[in-house]
Amino acid sequence: MESVSTYLIITNNPLVVECMPADLAVEYHDVTYREVLVLVRDLVYAGHRMYTHPLSGSVKPNETPYKSIVVDKAPGTFSMEAANLMANALITFDKFKPLNVVYSDYHLQDFQLIDYTLLCGALDF
Repeated sequence: MESVSTYLIITNNPLVVECMPADLAVEYHDVTYREVLVLVRDLVYAGHRMYTHPLSGSVKPNETPYKSIVVDKAPGTFSMEAANLMANALITFDKFKPLNVVYSDYHLQDFQLIDYTLLCGALDF
């Protein structure tokens, strides 16, 4: 991976905002997992390179409310491969029926930690 100074983390996970080092750019959005995918898709269409997979981890998209994805801070060249990956991620996400579960704070903290841990692994922290 590149230098951390080139990364931008798009997330809806408050733990990522709280725990990431100050030299990492974190863009927090109070949105759903699917909406994080749409935000990243739009960045990919604008030419931002994606460093982490939009469906990483073994937790199904309908089972967790949190997602963090790393992209380049600055746009570069449009990648059809990345655009297809994002389109397929949204299609895959939409295949899972919503569970309509109200999670306790305890469970939400667990899901935050899972997303944060996956992100740290991808960034080699």
